[in-house]
Amino acid sequence: MRLLIIITVAGLIGTCSAPPSVLEQVLDTGELRVVTRDSPTAYTIGPNGPSGPEYDLVQAFADELGVALVVETVDSVSEIMPILIAGDAHMAAAGLSITESRREFLNFGHPYKSVDVHLIYKLGTGKPRSVEDVLDRSIEVVAGSSHVDLLTSLQKAYPELSWAENADVEFAELLTKVAMDDIDLTVADSPDFNIQRHFYPDLRIALDLEIGDPIAWAFPKGTGNSLLARADEFLIDADRSGMLARVLDRYFGHTRKFDYVGTRNFIRHYESRLPRYRAMFEQAGREWGADWRLLAAIGYQESHWRSQAVSPTGVRGLMMLTQDTADYLSIDDRLDPESSIFGGARYFVRQTERVADTVGEPDRTWMALAAYNVGFNHIKDARMITEWQGGNPDSWLDLRKALPLLSQRKWYTRVPYGYARGWEPVLYVSNIRRYYNILKWLTANEEPPESEVLDESPDSPVLPLSGKPEESA
Repeated sequence: MRLLIIITVAGLIGTCSAPPSVLEQVLDTGELRVVTRDSPTAYTIGPNGPSGPEYDLVQAFADELGVALVVETVDSVSEIMPILIAGDAHMAAAGLSITESRREFLNFGHPYKSVDVHLIYKLGTGKPRSVEDVLDRSIEVVAGSSHVDLLTSLQKAYPELSWAENADVEFAELLTKVAMDDIDLTVADSPDFNIQRHFYPDLRIALDLEIGDPIAWAFPKGTGNSLLARADEFLIDADRSGMLARVLDRYFGHTRKFDYVGTRNFIRHYESRLPRYRAMFEQAGREWGADWRLLAAIGYQESHWRSQAVSPTGVRGLMMLTQDTADYLSIDDRLDPESSIFGGARYFVRQTERVADTVGEPDRTWMALAAYNVGFNHIKDARMITEWQGGNPDSWLDLRKALPLLSQRKWYTRVPYGYARGWEPVLYVSNIRRYYNILKWLTANEEPPESEVLDESPDSPVLPLSGKPEESA
């Protein structure tokens, strides 16, 4: 009888199987549920659908798993942890810092980037040079953020340190409040600050509170590590393949360089000069299937929106066309702003069309901009050098490393079209990306443009042009 009982129990145990892991559940249901922040540094929805660094990465992860991505967005970082703990999402891809308080409830994967944490003030209000200097000034931070943990740790050494926590704002809004003198100080991660300082050039770093703060995807505790381990494999492979670098460059590459005086001048010229030409840029954008704000950014880089601009090399007009290019475009008067804008738009779209079909957006646009500056044949040379160096010629991130080599004899003597000041198109594209980003921000509350080339897809609308293209603008 005892033997029979043992056999029966063993049989029952043998028929019981462990519950499926989280990864198995994701694969079985065909859905990866992710919570993220509605923020330029994580996830946004624009005229062409969702985008953002976290979205691009987690969408690629879902594609690798062969499942659909289901995204839930929140307005504040404080809403993320309750969603994970409740089991309403498998993971968070929201630019979260790894903190001890979060580790009590969450598991973190492989850090895929790091950020610096700054104390931010406004120029002219007095720069705090130590924590003691901020004890009598108002500080506001996002509730539930890692910045609260950081200030709490500082409070142990400075008991008089105090701050307000706001659960109804995002980091960018607090930076705006500092710029508008609504609060004295806030704490911001370097990506948020680097973006917002282009809109509010009076924002400044008072103190670096932390350097190299790791950022990672988060998973609820008690659910095993199957999905976390697979995500780690994906991110490590993305880093090795260069995909991670391309994603980060796509969204943050234009923020690295900051020109305080240049940014202030741009915003001032947006108000004083652009209104005279805006309708022309908008019409040219509609006619040639380009975002008018990108065309305007080109115009500002070329002439600072001055229709009578003339360079020592002979290029002239608002879009700085050469005489040969003007002849190719059948433009009689390069100093006529309408002719210059429409001609520049047509020429830029022509460069976009000439970029290889294998190049997707936004790399396609950056390469077309570089071609507008240095000539398309030099772009072809740089693509050759990129391949020789083992890079991806369809990646702007790789191509911009090769372009400056066109000024070195050991390289330009090996390519068909020879010497070029290859560092110039790299700076050219970087500047236009900043101007374009500011224009998008300045016009964000207006009706969306009818056409926007930077839709992050390889099928951006461009119109074919006929005739032999000119090689320099």
